[in-house]
Amino acid sequence: NHIAHYVVDLKISSDFYSQIVGLDTIPEPFHDGRHTWFSVGPQSHLHIISGAREKKEQDKNSHLCFSVPSVVNFISILNKTNIPFENWAGEKNTFTNRVDGVKQIYFRDPDGYWVEINDARD
Repeated sequence: NHIAHYVVDLKISSDFYSQIVGLDTIPEPFHDGRHTWFSVGPQSHLHIISGAREKKEQDKNSHLCFSVPSVVNFISILNKTNIPFENWAGEKNTFTNRVDGVKQIYFRDPDGYWVEINDARD
């Protein structure tokens, strides 16, 4: 149904997921200025909820993943916006080539949550 991230700054996080990751917002029922909801699939949502007092260290094993047509093209977005990325091993500015041919990169959102981008096909 949904994944929720508790964030420090709603605007910064909402802008990140809409402008960098490319997610579309959907209506949220609260209308209290503390929530942004995004569609992440036919029956799934990402809920961004403001109110966290601080950013917390997150482990890369716990991450959101989104597929794009081209990881290389997506990297250009990260480069233009100065968002650092790495492969699974932690090597900066490069991607992982999985054994099945899928390219993947990892980077952090404004609150330190890990995001994976890959070019996996359905």
